[in-house]
Amino acid sequence: MPSIPLCQVVRPGNVDYKHAWDLQARLAQSVGRGQQPNTLLLLEHPPVYTRGRLSRPEHISLTPDQLRAKGISIYDTDRGGQVTYHGPGQLVGYPVVDLREWGGPVKYVRTLERIIIDTLADFEIQGGPEPGLTGVWVGDAKIAAIGVRISRGVAYHGFAINVNTDLSYYDHIVSCGIEDRPVTSMTRLLGEEVEMEMVEYSVAYQFGKGMGFRMVEADPAALS
Repeated sequence: MPSIPLCQVVRPGNVDYKHAWDLQARLAQSVGRGQQPNTLLLLEHPPVYTRGRLSRPEHISLTPDQLRAKGISIYDTDRGGQVTYHGPGQLVGYPVVDLREWGGPVKYVRTLERIIIDTLADFEIQGGPEPGLTGVWVGDAKIAAIGVRISRGVAYHGFAINVNTDLSYYDHIVSCGIEDRPVTSMTRLLGEEVEMEMVEYSVAYQFGKGMGFRMVEADPAALS
């Protein structure tokens, strides 16, 4: 029988967006060369707006001075998609995985959606996909965004699930280019704060199941 591919789970806490992006870029090269196993980074960010390759300037309504006053950083990224928000209380997953023998981008994005849907089900939240759109929805509200990049067969960037997120930060952007749909969070749906560590464990388990990987915990210090 073929061996089950390994994927290490690294949970470094609250990480500056640029630092996490640089880490992913280094990991993508190492994973592509076979020097590191597939890696799932699970973390949070300080408040930041990120723009994907399809973003439009008018989809962020704040001026540079207003962004600074609110303590919000902004980055133009190399991922797909449009403008999104990351911040405390939101679980961001950055899988850096070799897809060369696994499957193509459409299969990968649909699998990420299923992983998030199964994670929400662990907390008795019924999420689902929305025809023609990317991400995971509960009713007409978006609870998780997905934006990936695949370079030389290795995927990075990933997904973000609103767990205990302050949703007011979405008031200043057209999230993912969608003007007529609200966003939501696990806290809003359940009526109480959710323990982030429990969501992390659920995501790691569902990621291994969905991708067909054997998941192992790794020390963040090993990647610095």
